[in-house]
Amino acid sequence: MSTKKSPEELKRIFEKYAAKEGDPDQLSKDELKLLIQAEFPSLLKGPNTLDDLFQELDKNGDGEVSFEEFQVLVKKISQ
Repeated sequence: MSTKKSPEELKRIFEKYAAKEGDPDQLSKDELKLLIQAEFPSLLKGPNTLDDLFQELDKNGDGEVSFEEFQVLVKKISQ
C-alpha cells in the first residue's frame, strides 16, 4: 500500500485499528503493530523496531498512542 494517504483516510485507518481492543481512541502496541504491518510495512524494515517506534510515538508515556501522537508517524513517513 502507498504511504501517501489523505488526512481523512489516515483518521479512518487509525480508528479501524484503535477499535480492536481497549480504548477506541488509542492504539495499544499490538494495535499499532497490526496497523503498521498492514498499512506501512516498510516502516519496520531496517533499524526501526516496533518498540523503538512505539516509544517515539508515545510522548506522554501512557502506554498507548493517541491520534495526535500517531500524526508524528504520519509526518515521519511523508517526508
